[in-house]
Amino acid sequence: MQRWLRRPIFWMVAAEVVVVVALGAVTWHELTAAGAAPPPFVLPSSSPANDTALPSVPADALAPPPRSGPELLPGLNVDPAFWRTRLVGLNGAEAQFEALEWRIIHSAMDTIHRYVETVVVPAVEGAEKRSL
Repeated sequence: MQRWLRRPIFWMVAAEVVVVVALGAVTWHELTAAGAAPPPFVLPSSSPANDTALPSVPADALAPPPRSGPELLPGLNVDPAFWRTRLVGLNGAEAQFEALEWRIIHSAMDTIHRYVETVVVPAVEGAEKRSL
C-alpha cells in the first residue's frame, strides 16, 4: 500500500476524483434548488383583469411612415458601388489567405514526403535486410 501512496499518479487520480465529486455535488445542489423555485418567467396572477388591457392608441400613430427612399434605413448603405468596392476588397483578402494556406499545406506535405523518403524508407529497408 505504501508503494501506491508514493506514486504521483495515485495522487493525481485522487485529486481528479475529488474534483469530479465536488462538481457532481454542486450540480446536484443546483438541480434540486432549481426544481423547488418557480421559474423566473412566471408572473403572479394576482393583478386585476382591467390592468391587463392594452392602452388606447390614436389611429394616426398606427399608420406606417411615408416612404421616401433609402434614408429611412439608418446604418444600411444600399449603394451598389459601395458594396462592390467592399466585396472586391474582401474577395481579394480571402484569395490571399487561401494562397497562404495552400503554401503552408504544400510545404508541410513536401517536408513529410522528404522525411519519409530520406529517413523512414531507408530505416525500413535496413531492418528488412537485417531480418533476412
